[in-house]
Amino acid sequence: MTAAVVCTEQDVLIALSTVADPELDEPITDLGFVRSVTLDDDGVTVHLRLPTAFCSPNFAYLMASDALDALRLVEDIGEVRVLLDDHHDSDKINAGLAADAGYVGTFGSEAEESLHELRRTFRSKAHAAAMERCVEAHLKTTDVGVNEIYRLTLSDLAPGKAKAALLRRRIGIGLSICPASRVFVDDDGKRIAPESVPMRLRFAKSVRISMEGNAHFCRGLLATRYADSESVGATPRITNLRTRSPR
Repeated sequence: MTAAVVCTEQDVLIALSTVADPELDEPITDLGFVRSVTLDDDGVTVHLRLPTAFCSPNFAYLMASDALDALRLVEDIGEVRVLLDDHHDSDKINAGLAADAGYVGTFGSEAEESLHELRRTFRSKAHAAAMERCVEAHLKTTDVGVNEIYRLTLSDLAPGKAKAALLRRRIGIGLSICPASRVFVDDDGKRIAPESVPMRLRFAKSVRISMEGNAHFCRGLLATRYADSESVGATPRITNLRTRSPR
């Protein structure tokens, strides 16, 4: 008799690794925000945590909601439960996720801004940072000058992690990834005028530095907050209570 097909611990971690903190644009698995994963015969329970109890409720909800959506795409995962621990709005967020109430249904009158617009803002910042990384890398490895940046196309960029990240960010805000597409563009895909490139490049650099600095700061806060109770590394605590064998 063929054993039942169920998802594995690795399937769960891979799914969670696709979820990024919306403000820091880094996977929640790398940041240590996944506290624990418990697998049982009914499904999977994931506990998330943040550096402080007062992290912005809107992106705390975004992160938890995105984790729920990512896990539900895993084949044969069963029931998915995502819980946010130790946050001042944990009860509200957890109840909303369990009821599939959505952002407005979870926060009611407190949902002051559109979740779509909020997500768009974070994705735009991530695009600016990724674009700046690629441009700066290109400037360092070629004889191209700043005054020629406006000519760059995606085909000019060297393959690698930075370019792959830029392509993902462009897809995230609906921009073309055709090799002939210009690299240095605004959030609508319009080319930046040559005379405006230096200023926009400085702005993109400031966005990137701010995001990287915040990520470093958050890792420090998380390590301090949970130093006496558990590991704060990237690997969550995994408990497997299943009586069935995975595939």
